[in-house]
Amino acid sequence: MNKWLKHIGVAIALFFSVSVFANATDKVGDTIEVNNGQIWAQLKAGEEGRTTSTSEFHTQAINTYDLRVLELRSDILAPALMAALFGMIIIFVLFIKVNGISKLHGGYSGKLVYRWSKFDVSIHWLGAIPCLLLILTGLMLIAGRYFVQPYIGEGLWASLVNASKQIHDIMAIPFMLGWALMVTLWAKNQMPKMYDLKWMMVVGGYINFGPFKGKHPDAGFANAGEKLWFWAFAAFGLVISASGMLLLFPNLFEPSRTLSLIALVLHSVSAIIITAFSIVHIFMATVMSEGGMECMVSGYCDETWASQHHNLWFDEIKANGTLKYKE
Repeated sequence: MNKWLKHIGVAIALFFSVSVFANATDKVGDTIEVNNGQIWAQLKAGEEGRTTSTSEFHTQAINTYDLRVLELRSDILAPALMAALFGMIIIFVLFIKVNGISKLHGGYSGKLVYRWSKFDVSIHWLGAIPCLLLILTGLMLIAGRYFVQPYIGEGLWASLVNASKQIHDIMAIPFMLGWALMVTLWAKNQMPKMYDLKWMMVVGGYINFGPFKGKHPDAGFANAGEKLWFWAFAAFGLVISASGMLLLFPNLFEPSRTLSLIALVLHSVSAIIITAFSIVHIFMATVMSEGGMECMVSGYCDETWASQHHNLWFDEIKANGTLKYKE
């Protein structure tokens, strides 16, 4: 009997001990939660502390500036990049449905005029293919969580993001090489001229209704629209390349945290602009302008296309004897 009473006494003692410990733990947890709330509020307000770190941010436990930049990227820049890609595609599809494409008057002549060398064609695709891959992978990295992640499993999403990151990093180098070659070698044919203003005023003659219908403004080797695209690509391609190098090789350049964040924002903004221009460029070359795509496939263009869309250049090569047909 005494043995059972002893066991019962131990059990009761254990019960009360556990109860007291649980109650004390709850109070400690509540105290910690309150203290944590106070600490976070103080840190967000700019309260400084002391640490043995020698970093430039050693007094800053929370970098609220970083958070604002990251929110800007996720809440504004990500949707803007989606709009630049999908929005421009929708706009062009609707425009072509209403307006139609720019047909060659009289149809194809059957005579192909030399326009680009094989080296120029190679340079174009050296920049174009990586550019498209960078746009698609960049879109996946910055905005994929909006239109891909909700519809696939977490494992597949993780693999897709990892693959996008690897492709994005690898394609950066050939893109920068293609950009540098195009800007260096093609700038001489992209200088603005007075007749470019007239081209812009009638939208290049691509409008098939109203007072713009049937207009074919003067254009040299490059028309005003191509020049606008070239200089946008040159300027924002430089920003993308410079910011991309900082982000791709942080150990080499050792940028500050602030510079890295600025590079991240500039990289995204430039990507949005180049994406919008790229969609216009692709549609104009492949769909909108009949006969336009041939130029960057073989380096030759149809004679009718040359005289209709780049009449001043065509007249020039006829006059100076450099006109060359494909045999």
